This record gives sequence, C-alpha cells and structure tokens, in this order.
Amino acid sequence: MIRYMIGRVTSLCLSLVVASLVIFTVVEIVPGDPAAYMLGVNARPDTIAALRTELGLDLPTVQRYFAWISGLVQGDFGISYTYRTPVAQMVADRIAVSLPLALLALAITVAIAFPAGIYAASHRGRAGDLGVMGATQLGIAVPNFWFAMILVLIFAIKLRWVSAGGFPGWNAGVLKGLTALILPAIALALPQAAILTRVMRSSLLDMLNEDFIRTARAKGLSKRQALWRHAVRNALIPVLTIIGLQFSFLLAGGIVIEQVFFLPGMGRLIFQAISSRDLIVVESVVMLLVASVIGVNFAVDLAYAAVDPRLRTRS
Repeated sequence: MIRYMIGRVTSLCLSLVVASLVIFTVVEIVPGDPAAYMLGVNARPDTIAALRTELGLDLPTVQRYFAWISGLVQGDFGISYTYRTPVAQMVADRIAVSLPLALLALAITVAIAFPAGIYAASHRGRAGDLGVMGATQLGIAVPNFWFAMILVLIFAIKLRWVSAGGFPGWNAGVLKGLTALILPAIALALPQAAILTRVMRSSLLDMLNEDFIRTARAKGLSKRQALWRHAVRNALIPVLTIIGLQFSFLLAGGIVIEQVFFLPGMGRLIFQAISSRDLIVVESVVMLLVASVIGVNFAVDLAYAAVDPRLRTRS
C-alpha cells in the first residue's frame, strides 16, 4: 500500500508541474498585449510600456513563470489586470457558487445513476431495462442547456416554485442558496446521470458474467445476494473513473449553465477573463481547475485501492 501511495503522489506532483508549464506556455503564446488591450487602440507607446512594467509583463518569461508558481504555492494568485483586485479573492467568491453547484449536481447524478444502472442490469432485456436505456439515450442526446431552459419554463415561470436565475448569496441563508442552485444542478446532472447509468449497467453486466458470480450462485446465494455482495462492488472501478471525470466537468464545465441561470461561478469568471485578456486570471483559474481535476483523479486512485484490495498489494 505504501508503494502504491508513493507512486500516486509522485504522479500527482509530476502532473501538476507539467500542467503548470503547459498552461503558462499556452497563455504566453496567445497573440495580443494585455497592456495595449487595457489602454485601447489610441494609447501611446510609452504609456503601454509603463503599464507593462507595472504589471510585470516586461520581466523575462522564466522569471515570470517562477514568480507565478511561487505565488500559487503561497496562495497568492496575483492581481487582476482588469479589476486590480487579488485573483484569490475573485476565485474565493466564485468557487463559493461553483463548488456547491458541482457537488449538488454530482450527488443528483449518483442518486439517479446507481439505482437506474443496477436496475437495468438486473433486468437485462426486459421492459425496465429497455425503458432505462431509452431514457439514458435521450439524456445523452439532449444538450443540458435545453434541459435548463425547460426547467426554467416549468418550475420558475409556470409553477413559480423557484427563481429563474441569479444567486442571492450564502448570507441570505443556506436554504435560499440551495434553492437557487437546484435547477442548475439538475440541468447539469441529467446528462451526466445518463452517461453514468450506462457505464454502471455495462460494468455490472460484465461482472455478472464472471466465474466468481457463478461460483457464488452455485454455493447457494440468490441472484440478488450475488448481485449486491459481489457484483456491485467489483463493478465500481470503471464507475469511479467516470465519477471523477464528471466532477471535474461539473466544476469547470458549467459555463453555459451559469450563463443561462446568471450564476457568478468559475465558468463565467474564465469567460470574462478571456474576453478582457486578463491573463493572470486565466492562468491562475485554469491552473486551479486543473489541480482540482488531478486531485480528484488522485482521490479516485485511492478509492480504487479501497474497492480492489489487489491494488494495495502490488509492488
């Protein structure tokens, strides 16, 4: 288990270093000068040069990279070129919306996908299985922003149970905050639940055809007992992989849903930073999101070891 942990931690550190190099390089080669963009087309060259010095853009590339990395390690993401405020504060304000939204959407995804996938696998070829697979096909095919607009039309405009958009802030109360996030979370979760259901069903069907399941049945276990005691646990490894990827998507990829519901989340922050060429915000936020993806994958690797004891004994 110690060797397994060391290998995973080493992979985590190397991935973060490579990711930081790639992000910084990509942002550096993007055409255009942030200082010139901020000052406008009629700005004088000496004024642009002065602003570049103030922003630290005139420093050598290597020096700026290490300054950026050292700041990230210390929790200092730099100062926004556009808003002249600490990027860390901007991220903290936005993550307070995006992270609960992602967690809520993931919880809804798992709550739908696990029972649906297990039910479909245990009723393979029957009407229930066909119904679940038809629903998942629809969930995959229909874009989540369409789901979002339908949910707004039904629950916000027609029934008036919730607001059509916006976020009141957690200071208004946890209940009000969760109420504002429930429709966006459902819109994000439905397509992901369809994908996870199909993965759960496929993985479970593979397990049900394994020899150890037939042996368990031969020893007197019922089909239900063999399913829950042996098949479900062994089917979780590919499912955990998909859950890890989905959480990363839900955290970083909800920009369209955030636009539909006017949520001040991370997706909108990146979109606004790119539009205004606020490169320090783009670099820091993208690095933070990549680090969260790598961290989630690390947690999934640890979950593998918990689910499959064979991984703990490998050298």
